[in-house]
Amino acid sequence: MELKLYDSELKVMDILWREGMLAAGDLAAILNRETGWNRNTTYTVIKKLIVKGAIQRTDPGFVCTALIPKEQVQTYETKELINKMYNGSAGMFFSAFLNEKNLSKEDIDKLKKIVESLS
Repeated sequence: MELKLYDSELKVMDILWREGMLAAGDLAAILNRETGWNRNTTYTVIKKLIVKGAIQRTDPGFVCTALIPKEQVQTYETKELINKMYNGSAGMFFSAFLNEKNLSKEDIDKLKKIVESLS
């Protein structure tokens, strides 16, 4: 299932992925501390995520649980970026990424291992 999440929705999901299931009130408190959101903003975003099928609400306590894994969203967003910015060419994306030259030796070693595992 491919699911487009907006930045505000990703903020909520990031907390659920990090913390696990949380009561909506606790989620609102964390988002207030981390982003300055008020309770109404958090509850509005939670409702949108419920409608999209990204989180589940259970009672009592309005407990929110992520229904989709972070990796699924990362894969979707990566494909969207490559399609949008590089005309669907993973090679062009990879080339642009490597040309930034901000990679540490550790990053380069990891990338080499990934590429080698593809052969």
